[in-house]
Amino acid sequence: MPLKWTKVLIADERYESAGVLDVDNDGVLDIVSGAYWYKGPDFKKAFKIGDIRAEGEYFDDFSTIAMDIDGDGYLDYITGGWWGNTLRWRKNPGKPGEPWPEHIIAEVGSIETTRAWDIDGDGELEIIPNTPNGPVRVFKLIRDAAGKPTGTFKSRILCDKPQGHGLGCGDIAGNGRMDIVLAKGWLEAPTDAWTGEWIFHDDFDCGQWAASVPILVVDVNGNGINDLIVGAAHGYGLDWWEHKSEAGKHRWIKHPIDPFNAQYHDLIWADIDGDGKPELITGKRHRAHCGNDTGEQDDVGLYYFKWTGEGFAKQVIDYGPIRTGKGCGIFFQVADLRNTGRLDIVAPGKDGLYVFYNEGL
Repeated sequence: MPLKWTKVLIADERYESAGVLDVDNDGVLDIVSGAYWYKGPDFKKAFKIGDIRAEGEYFDDFSTIAMDIDGDGYLDYITGGWWGNTLRWRKNPGKPGEPWPEHIIAEVGSIETTRAWDIDGDGELEIIPNTPNGPVRVFKLIRDAAGKPTGTFKSRILCDKPQGHGLGCGDIAGNGRMDIVLAKGWLEAPTDAWTGEWIFHDDFDCGQWAASVPILVVDVNGNGINDLIVGAAHGYGLDWWEHKSEAGKHRWIKHPIDPFNAQYHDLIWADIDGDGKPELITGKRHRAHCGNDTGEQDDVGLYYFKWTGEGFAKQVIDYGPIRTGKGCGIFFQVADLRNTGRLDIVAPGKDGLYVFYNEGL
């Protein structure tokens, strides 16, 4: 039986990224999206963060990664975009209504979107922007001798090869380390992520229509070996790539999940139905290329896909014509917004910012 959902419009805005974090330290989750943050638990009151650079239908704001970057006890966030060419963070002022100053971390080139993973195994997240025309670079927040964040980052280029459209992270080699997945291969992590050599393997090419960010690295079929789940970010298709690892050799078999819908740009792997097993949650990024993508005028949808042991069963959360159905933007979130024990969905996009409350079965 599929889950039931309550769909609520939070703001009729066109920002494509949203984060869920406790902005004002009151113990209640809030939503940050674009130029505003929305106070929980009902998200009806909006506070201005600051102006966001507009470029045609876009805003130069393609991620919302929460971190206390300067150690003042308030969560800030990291973002970046295609036009500004910079990875940057916005400082939470700690007072509602005050502007969030912007700080440049580094100039990295055009950013498709940004993700965070613990690549060195120290329990803290590192930042990796997807810069399709540039190298793979990782950024680590620097702490002082007492362990307090300093507001500054160190960085390393892991591979000079242009990374392409698509980025993921997880254990491919089977040694417990966090490898980096690109659209046309993967980087094997060394023992020391900061000093060792990252080795590129060109085992696969999943970037025909521009691969999703993230490319999920998960054990789909439960055989103890991580597979890949890849969306076509700017065309039709959603697939999982079965991973066969034999005598140190890696082989990949592509299986379709949903070949009939387009612009699967962002993917989340989480237990949405509370059965103790993760599901694939994703949807269409509405007007990903402003009317120029294959499938752009098709209906818009948000879905979860449940692994049955043989394949993925598609469950519809929302679906319909443009301005009726809802997609999920370039950086969406799942979180328990009402302390029900169920994961809700925060879905930004050029089709508005919505919350889908998970009402269970």
